[in-house]
Amino acid sequence: MASTTQGSSIRRNAIIGVACALLAAVGFSAKAILVKLAYVESVDAVTLLALRMAFSVPVFLAVAVWTSMNRQAAPLEKRDWLAVLGLGLIGYYLSSFLDFLGLQFISAGLERLILFLYPTMVVILSALISRKAIGRRILVALALSYAGIALVFLHDVGMSRRGILLGAALVFASTLSYSVYLVGAGHAIARIGATRFTAYAMVVASAASLIQFAVTHPLSASLHLSSRVYELGLAMALFSTVLPVFLLSAAIRRIGAGHTSLIGSIGPVATIYLAHVFLGETVSLLQITGSSLVLAGVLIISLSAGAKGK
Repeated sequence: MASTTQGSSIRRNAIIGVACALLAAVGFSAKAILVKLAYVESVDAVTLLALRMAFSVPVFLAVAVWTSMNRQAAPLEKRDWLAVLGLGLIGYYLSSFLDFLGLQFISAGLERLILFLYPTMVVILSALISRKAIGRRILVALALSYAGIALVFLHDVGMSRRGILLGAALVFASTLSYSVYLVGAGHAIARIGATRFTAYAMVVASAASLIQFAVTHPLSASLHLSSRVYELGLAMALFSTVLPVFLLSAAIRRIGAGHTSLIGSIGPVATIYLAHVFLGETVSLLQITGSSLVLAGVLIISLSAGAKGK
């Protein structure tokens, strides 16, 4: 009887974990759609990012305070604060800002696929740091991923999009910035704790975004925004920032990082579908082929990393 109850609890826990991972992936994917919809209202990237962070930061501040009150949590040393500051600026502020800039020029589908390349960049950066050669299987996966990006890029060029090269470069730089953050964050997260580190880093990124807006825009600029921009900013903060972050953590606790990462591969597919429905972006055979190559390459790398972890 006890084993049946335990088995039922494990299955329920796994189902909840899968659901959290799926919702997190869709939430993160929806960000590009919300940004593109906001750009229709003639708002710039600095203002839009500041709105997203302004609506998000109260939650992360509350989490930061809550985690700091935990008596079991070790006090942060100087190196920990420096890690939070540096990695928060690189991984959340700079990466987001470059991404928002890039979305002014490229489709939501291409943006999500370029962002999805971060595991390949982590592999390359790790190999450069450790001075170890990359295996043949990983090289094939890298070739598949970047060949897929090239095909989707050609699809967008065929749609006569202006500034596509600049937009792709900006989003690529955003992905590289996030990959640097992932490579550098491992030791800091191990010392500080994932929830506390994320909350602190997001507060740093939010402060940077708001300072940038205050320096580059008059305070009255926010008063001239339409109510729709505020609504989209709030939706971006709630459904594509705060909720996905905590859903992702819940999924990892229940089904592990490996399974969560694999489920997250639905992200680019979800973005392409949502972009077709809400933005009217076309879906061509070239785009489907390119997306499939990217997904295949990233999945090979993810599975290889999971096997190494085991």
